[in-house]
Amino acid sequence: MNLQQDLQQRLQKKPILLMTHLVLGYPSLETNREVIRQMAENGVDCIELQIPFSEPMADGPVIVKASQDALAGGIRVEDSFAFAEEMVREFPQVNFLFMTYYNIVFRYGLENFIDRSAEIGIKGFIIPDLPPEEGGEYLLLAANSGMAAIMFFTPTSTDERMIEVAGQGSGFIYCVARRGVTGEHTEMDENLAGYLDRCRRATELPLAVGFGITSRKDVAMLEAKADMAVIGTATIKLVDREGADSVGSFIRALAVEG
Repeated sequence: MNLQQDLQQRLQKKPILLMTHLVLGYPSLETNREVIRQMAENGVDCIELQIPFSEPMADGPVIVKASQDALAGGIRVEDSFAFAEEMVREFPQVNFLFMTYYNIVFRYGLENFIDRSAEIGIKGFIIPDLPPEEGGEYLLLAANSGMAAIMFFTPTSTDERMIEVAGQGSGFIYCVARRGVTGEHTEMDENLAGYLDRCRRATELPLAVGFGITSRKDVAMLEAKADMAVIGTATIKLVDREGADSVGSFIRALAVEG
């Protein structure tokens, strides 16, 4: 079953899915392991495993600092693969994806990166700095390996651009809720509602909405407008503030019972 099929099956039981995010190696792989356990045991559907990069252009200050600290702590791409393989094996109920920047993929070797990811059970990739016009080989290799190549919609995307981008992607579409970087809060208003309506008309792929989703209220506002809420910076802040043990109750508060 590919990622899109899995998500659509889950949506038959839940009004909206959850995707969470963490930076590998921040503050440590041991903490990552406990955070993922609590996420998996409390109903998260997808988890983005971010391989740290020195210049994460789409990320806000919290994730930038986490990436810098992880790199300073010595995390390497090989460590990320080994850890991801362990997590996929331990929590088969979760769809794990690699999120990173194209420089990491390029330096590792595009084909090697995709093949290795497929071998360990990763379901797809989120690469925010690789537009489809420059990613032909990546898109082809991902498709041949059965991997989801996640594409982005933004509020500035035209209807035509959305249709074009969606035709290149697979798995789901990541709908950036507002302009800017990760971490700032997002409010539901007429502009966001209208934007999500345009997203829905542009593709039959599931819609995941991220950037600024922090609470049950935020998740609830997306029901019937999107298929998956993405929670990233909020979890990192929570772990920094209260420790990994706080994640389970946070996720339970966000999750919707089927």
